[in-house]
Amino acid sequence: ILPNGKLIYCENDLELRKVVVNSKANIEKIPYAIPSHKVIDGTTYLLPQNIALNVFGDHNLMNLNAARLVCEQLGINEDDFNLAIASFTGAAKRLELLNAKNQTSVYKDFAHSPSKLKATIDAVKAQFTNRKLVACIELHTFSSLNKSFLEQYKGTMNEADLAIVYIDEKTFKQKKMEPLNEIDVQTSFDDFNIKFFNEAHVLEAYLRSQNFKNTNLLLMSSGNFGGIDLVKLALELDV
Repeated sequence: ILPNGKLIYCENDLELRKVVVNSKANIEKIPYAIPSHKVIDGTTYLLPQNIALNVFGDHNLMNLNAARLVCEQLGINEDDFNLAIASFTGAAKRLELLNAKNQTSVYKDFAHSPSKLKATIDAVKAQFTNRKLVACIELHTFSSLNKSFLEQYKGTMNEADLAIVYIDEKTFKQKKMEPLNEIDVQTSFDDFNIKFFNEAHVLEAYLRSQNFKNTNLLLMSSGNFGGIDLVKLALELDV
């Protein structure tokens, strides 16, 4: 950053804040955090203007606040920003809404690490306190399929009413890794109620057999769930 430049940073990141505060650089330091908001009937409202948003969750709200500060520095006035942000539906695969019907919403998310998995589940549960949550993650990355790393997932799905872990058995062959089994997954997640699947068609059949009345479904992966058509699935679930 050039002298007299500006740095917009997340003050919720304690390590980052420490670096910024201790920096002697001749710059303006502009912090951001989670903006003031409220949640009513599954909708987040930005305060004090009471702007209804199409996105939710701490991560999205912090990004929104950062974008507001950037726009402010670029000379975009607050009214124009608020008008635009009210219609923003979020980035693809970031709590992307696939379908909403009655008291059921189906979301797709890119969460593929322990911290992202927990944060995404917590966000959906906090947004819809009166609904159950079925959370399904596909373990796909090289690190997530490593048995020693898998322990990092301990407790990450505790807030889900039903937790499902899917691993495409072909992935192990492609990556030339030793396959994980149900006990490996349940032990690492420290949850022996977790449902484990390694075949896409069996997973899809299981989801289709469930009654999703007053229940949300959260599908998380950096892969493609073995080719399951997630949009078609979302539209055809029993709600």
